[in-house]
Amino acid sequence: MTSSRNHQEAHGIGQAEAQLNRQAEAAAAIQGANETDQAIIETAERDVHTSLDEVIDAENS
Repeated sequence: MTSSRNHQEAHGIGQAEAQLNRQAEAAAAIQGANETDQAIIETAERDVHTSLDEVIDAENS
């Protein structure tokens, strides 16, 4: 039961995150984004690959 509940919570978190992203995009479309907001959005949308990702990938191989 716990694993099912954890799965449901993770799914719910993903849905909440998607909703927040849509709200942020709508607000930016209406109000316009300032330079700081725009920089954060651009950074968040980049595919960032760190050395930690390489360690994780190596352990999963």
